[in-house]
Amino acid sequence: MASSPRIDEQNVNCDGSGAPRARQWVKLNVGGTHFLTTRTTLCRDPNSFLCRLVQEDPELHTDKDETGAYLIDRDPTYFGPVLNYLRHGKLVMNKDLAEEGVLEEAEFYNITDLIRLVKEHINQRDNRPPKAGKKHMYRVLQCHENELTQLVSTMSDGWKFEQLINIGSQYSYGSEDHTEFLCVVSREYSSSPGTHTCSTDRPDHLDLHNSKDCRKLNFMYNLPGSP
Repeated sequence: MASSPRIDEQNVNCDGSGAPRARQWVKLNVGGTHFLTTRTTLCRDPNSFLCRLVQEDPELHTDKDETGAYLIDRDPTYFGPVLNYLRHGKLVMNKDLAEEGVLEEAEFYNITDLIRLVKEHINQRDNRPPKAGKKHMYRVLQCHENELTQLVSTMSDGWKFEQLINIGSQYSYGSEDHTEFLCVVSREYSSSPGTHTCSTDRPDHLDLHNSKDCRKLNFMYNLPGSP
């Protein structure tokens, strides 16, 4: 009364539909890169190119390589997100990939739901409000040689030196000669879209001790990005 080994083997190697499981796996050669997936995955959209491919639609005239993989002359980089969408129904893509590239492939493979989803992502991206940018405020300080140490010690937090310029005008102070310098300093701050900062604003006050030899010139530049 032992069961037939052939019947047992058939049960092990078949899915619920009675088709051999080995035939459920499909190999694709997309632009020279091999992908292994199942017929069920590729046929999530029955009207797609991929579903027609594995059903061997005679109108496609698709060749196979030496390993038996279907040859598809497309970019393999953007095929990954397409295949993963068919696997789990979510759009997952690396940050260095452009949505337009995925959309191009979705349209080529005629995957309707993915086309709609990628277009929604592109629309959300294009209509997203810009992030607050970083700007730099610059000030130019005219100082005498003996004031440089005081300038460094009395600068407020957030200000930093950008450039020290010797303007070469020497003068006598007591028994010694001194040289004048222009010190360019800057401070970074955030600026929300639509806001405007002018030279009369005071939140970025440069805190220096009053000195007859260290004068703040009325130069201030609000420039985006780094100097």
